Amino acid sequence: MPSQPDPQTSPAPAMLSDVKTLRERARRHIEEGALTENYSGDRDTILRLLNEALATEIVCTLRYKRHYYTAKGLTSAGVAEEFLEHAHEEEEHADRFAERITQLGGEPDFSPDTLTARSHAEYIEGTSLIDMIKEDLVAERIAIDSYREAVQYIGATDSTTRRLFEDVLAVEEEHADDMQSLIEQIGRRA
Repeated sequence: MPSQPDPQTSPAPAMLSDVKTLRERARRHIEEGALTENYSGDRDTILRLLNEALATEIVCTLRYKRHYYTAKGLTSAGVAEEFLEHAHEEEEHADRFAERITQLGGEPDFSPDTLTARSHAEYIEGTSLIDMIKEDLVAERIAIDSYREAVQYIGATDSTTRRLFEDVLAVEEEHADDMQSLIEQIGRRA
């Protein structure tokens, strides 16, 4: 059985750093936390994108919560539960975006004064159950396009943030499908 190369003494391929170099780099600028010297993203732009996504998720959480509490009518029980489930998931997304902002050395912006201005989605209440569902579908479609653009912009420069946007994007697509299904179900009953 051939012996395994010693990672301490074996030369690293041209694109990879040797262990000694990795250790030295990790000790420099330790106060930067997860943000290492090799970080190649445009930190300011990525923090802006993350804070806009945070605002979008908070606005969506608030809208879904309002819709949950105000949904009325014969078909509203199942729809209201769907609104509540989505509100919880949007809140989880907001928490994940806020966590990533702090990992990158930024500050999550929770200011209510500028929340709707920073959010890509609007806070529209809706006057009927079908209006509520349609507004939620519009908001999901906005988030889908916005997060898809963020994924494309970030590319390979920050794989952790890109994966976060991809993960949230997948859930937003499910939410849009859910809202579309509810519209179709209510349409069949009418």
